[in-house]
Amino acid sequence: MTAPDTPSPTSQGAHPEGLDEAGVRRLVHTFYARVQKDAVLGPIFAGRIAGDAWPVHLARMCDFWSSVLLKSGRYEGRPLPPHLALGSDAGEAQFARWLALFRPTALEVLPPAAAQQAIAHAERMAHSFRISIAIHNGDDATRIRPI
Repeated sequence: MTAPDTPSPTSQGAHPEGLDEAGVRRLVHTFYARVQKDAVLGPIFAGRIAGDAWPVHLARMCDFWSSVLLKSGRYEGRPLPPHLALGSDAGEAQFARWLALFRPTALEVLPPAAAQQAIAHAERMAHSFRISIAIHNGDDATRIRPI
């Protein structure tokens, strides 16, 4: 039993079971394998990432998600500018599809608590990107609701 003043593992920054570097790698590689085959997202990625460049992209995405989920600090960069450059390929339908692939992939490859944490981050990130893209385009960002 934990004493009342003793911090819980969560407050100490512990991660849910299965949310580790191996889990991040599984999530990223499984998710992007699905993205590449997806009718909506596949062509967008294929138009910007050459076949032989995928290993570099996957390593960068592992660094990014490790930084987001594990606070590893491995990712150096700014993820928004490449999304701003996508123009109409970064619209509501594409973000909805991205989340529609991400959610079941996380639930499949991670234990439940780890999957829920990854999904929550992905949902917040998609919402934030959609708002930033709307502002960048001069659109009314106040009407954007979470997907």
